[in-house]
Amino acid sequence: MQDRKVTPDMVPVIKLARMKRIPYSWISGYYPGLNFGRIADVVKGRRFPEIPPASDLPADFPSA
Repeated sequence: MQDRKVTPDMVPVIKLARMKRIPYSWISGYYPGLNFGRIADVVKGRRFPEIPPASDLPADFPSA
């Protein structure tokens, strides 16, 4: 299976999810095929550093 590429519309959700300490596994579950390395690239500012976090997570985002 090929890794899914991070798109600019995913970035705000990923950033907010990690700010809320949501596990990488939940984020990759929401975006099937997106591996932990791509999530880390966003969190560490290596990809799309200019895009701010979302103000809210999508209603269908996994929660505890």
